Amino acid sequence: MAKKRKPPSIKGSPRTFDPDFKGPVADRSCTDVLCCIIFILFIIGYILLGLMAWVHGDPRRVAYPTDSNGHFCGQKGTPNENKTILFYFNLFSCTSPSLLVNLQCPTTQICVSKCPEKFLTYMEMYFMYRTRENYWSYYSQFCKAASAKPVKAFTQLLLDDDCPTAIFPSRPFLQRCFPDFSTKNGLLTIGNKTTFNDGSGKTRNVVELRAAANGVNKILDARAIGMKVFEDYATTWYWILIGLTIAMLLSWMFVILLRVTAGFLFWVFILGVIGILAYGIWHCYQEYSKLQGKPNSHLSIYNIGIQTDISMYFQLKQTWFTFMIILAILEVIVIVMLIFLRDRIRVSIALLKEGSKAIGYIPSTLIYPVLTFIFLSICISYWAVTAVYLATSGTPIYKVIAPEGQCEHENKTCDPEIFNTTEIAKACPGAHCNFAFYGGKSLYHQYITTFQIVNLFIFLWLINFVIALGQCTLAGAFASYYWALKKPDDIPPHPLFTAFGRAIRYHTGSLAFGSLILATIQMVRLVLQYLDNRLKDAQSNISRFLQCCLKCCFWCLEHVVKFLNRHAYVMIAIYGQNFCRSARDAFNLLMRNVLKVAVMDRVTEFVLTLGKILVAGCIGILAFLLFTERIPMIVEGPTSLNYYWVPLLTVIIGSYLIAHGFFSVYAMCIDTIFICFCEDLERNDGSAEKPYFIAPTLHGILNKKQLVPQKQKE
Repeated sequence: MAKKRKPPSIKGSPRTFDPDFKGPVADRSCTDVLCCIIFILFIIGYILLGLMAWVHGDPRRVAYPTDSNGHFCGQKGTPNENKTILFYFNLFSCTSPSLLVNLQCPTTQICVSKCPEKFLTYMEMYFMYRTRENYWSYYSQFCKAASAKPVKAFTQLLLDDDCPTAIFPSRPFLQRCFPDFSTKNGLLTIGNKTTFNDGSGKTRNVVELRAAANGVNKILDARAIGMKVFEDYATTWYWILIGLTIAMLLSWMFVILLRVTAGFLFWVFILGVIGILAYGIWHCYQEYSKLQGKPNSHLSIYNIGIQTDISMYFQLKQTWFTFMIILAILEVIVIVMLIFLRDRIRVSIALLKEGSKAIGYIPSTLIYPVLTFIFLSICISYWAVTAVYLATSGTPIYKVIAPEGQCEHENKTCDPEIFNTTEIAKACPGAHCNFAFYGGKSLYHQYITTFQIVNLFIFLWLINFVIALGQCTLAGAFASYYWALKKPDDIPPHPLFTAFGRAIRYHTGSLAFGSLILATIQMVRLVLQYLDNRLKDAQSNISRFLQCCLKCCFWCLEHVVKFLNRHAYVMIAIYGQNFCRSARDAFNLLMRNVLKVAVMDRVTEFVLTLGKILVAGCIGILAFLLFTERIPMIVEGPTSLNYYWVPLLTVIIGSYLIAHGFFSVYAMCIDTIFICFCEDLERNDGSAEKPYFIAPTLHGILNKKQLVPQKQKE
């Protein structure tokens, strides 16, 4: 009589071996209940925080500029309804040291309906008013209060600060009047002038005005670029949508083709990426050759410094040479990896085929990234709105501002209604009581910063929870596929919906636990980055080194935790255990199969990354040919673009993200199949009583690589 076979033991695993295990456990109980309760309480608190911010906040303070009296410019139903632009009386005051403290230019600011269009000083207007009254009607638009005629002498005007001493040509930008600079014959001008009278008897240079605006030069350059970028988007938006649609269809086509032609498609990925990189190298060489002999093309990026006009960098030979070297290095890396990983790639291709079958039997998994995108959009929108309402909570706070920066009462709180009658106005002639920011003295206002930190932390927690929910749901669906002995007959109905319901009903606490760990690490990384930015100039070399080490360690820790969490969620989807036990079992399982992990994880990620690059590269090349008008005989694209690289980068990045959404389903599918495969090897021996659940074709390839143990002898 034959001896009864003993079930094989699982070394290093705390689970009791179950010979009747046939897939994801149906009889489950709630896991990590305490963390689930804490998570729900945090969500309720987050909702209350949003409501509290909504009650106290006022987003109009972001949408509308605020004058020196704290009134909104352009707000409907107010005297400033038709005055949508903020006007600065004296931009030269913006070089005051108080600007660094208050983040406000220490000059009177009023709301106007339009910006000045010509040079005019108060004294010039005062004398010309006697012959032509329309001078005052024009100038009075930029005074605090309009009157029938200019009644104040110049000295009294300076004391009361009712009107600017001079106006000059300006244009609105971000609802504020900024000097209308232009370049003529290589010289910076304003209104075709290089010098002008500032109204106080001094002759000013245009360069002084630009410097006095405290960074207005960069803002104005950004204005020009921003307007041009907006024009490019307005011209090419439908082409961008067409490109992203093609990227979606191409990604979907690749996913479908991987089911039947994974090997062929892999070589398409390889040759396509190599071809795209080769085309990039050739194009960079062509651009580099064209710049030979051109003036200033020999300058280095260091010589021209940081420029807001990015097109200047493309006029340097060094830029194209750098791009060419980078692409050449990437080309070599791809070819070298292809040579050294050629045997392991066969295993990866086999798993891609198996993953394609799973997705083919459960096509609804390709739609799940859309649900994840909706959840993420809701979280991001709620966080952004709450942050804006928190930032705009409070009442207007007014501070004493002295243009010369020599008042002992400067930066003290004041009341603009009675400021002129106080001792401060007498002690500091020329000082003003201007609006500074929004705040308050209540308990709520004292903890605004804390609320912003809480808002950010819960946002990170929710984002990681949504991603974890998607991973656990997809893992449950694909595990149902793997553990079906007769595919597709034994696959349960609606596996994706069932897995989603199980994850929400039983494992919200476990998913919240894993997300909490990851959110905490990300929060620490953000704090370290914030401290690095704030204390950059005050740090010693040792502190910089230590901080760099800390940031590096937490970066590594974050990626390790992401890797472990991902496989822990697979174990949760299969066995329904709590997070800590699932993470421990996943870690032990991976350590027992560490060689298979080395084969699977990196190689499969390499193959899928090639697919993403191919999709983004194909769409990018088509967009490049279209936006640079290289194929007018085939299709006539947009003409007269300011920066063709703006819509081009938008299409490339958008295409990559779309491809990432589709291929991330593949990545989760392969990870789940791999975990189930390792479990299958430990639970079964390939005999008639305990057959492998793995597909015979994949079993044959893995067996040749000695990754599957031979059948145990009696």
